[in-house]
Amino acid sequence: MSFGNFGLDREILLGVEKAGYTQPTPVQEAAIPLLLKGGDLTAIAQTGTGKTAAFVLPILQRLAERQRQGTLDGSIATLILAPTRELAMQIKESVRTYGAHLPIRVASIHGGVGEVTQIKSLRKGVQVLVATPGRLIDLIGKQQLDFSYLETLVLDEADRMLDMGFLRDIETIVDALPERRQTLMFSATFPHQVASLAQRF
Repeated sequence: MSFGNFGLDREILLGVEKAGYTQPTPVQEAAIPLLLKGGDLTAIAQTGTGKTAAFVLPILQRLAERQRQGTLDGSIATLILAPTRELAMQIKESVRTYGAHLPIRVASIHGGVGEVTQIKSLRKGVQVLVATPGRLIDLIGKQQLDFSYLETLVLDEADRMLDMGFLRDIETIVDALPERRQTLMFSATFPHQVASLAQRF
């Protein structure tokens, strides 16, 4: 099986080729068709299994379709939550790589960088926002974010976020999002807390 079998746009396939991928991994092969249909997903996937591409490629496909329809604007369509600054930055770079041939803007907000710089980036308009829960809560509290047009929420490494004590932050963030959305959760393990979170969201 090749990535071309998923029906992804040529521009996305060029990005996949740039990343050096030739064949989908098992998690990509299982997740991508479901996500392209708009379904919610809970996936157990270890780091290094290709999980980032499993959720980023369908997100880019949806944005590419909006771009063709002339409905792509600067509103946040996707929010990806990650437990650490390092992972948030990695995901942002993956979105840039896979979407290099698309007019898609991606930004990340996390600690270790001044808020003013990040707010300026958001004001330019972004379709994909990658964030750590703590900094995101800060900007929500300062009314610097508009999630009115959000379509997709991704919780990456959900078990790690819970281990780090982010449950209340996640609940606050989800309360600020539209109820009607596609929700994806990726976790390396599936303890009771993660199962409960999946059932609720």
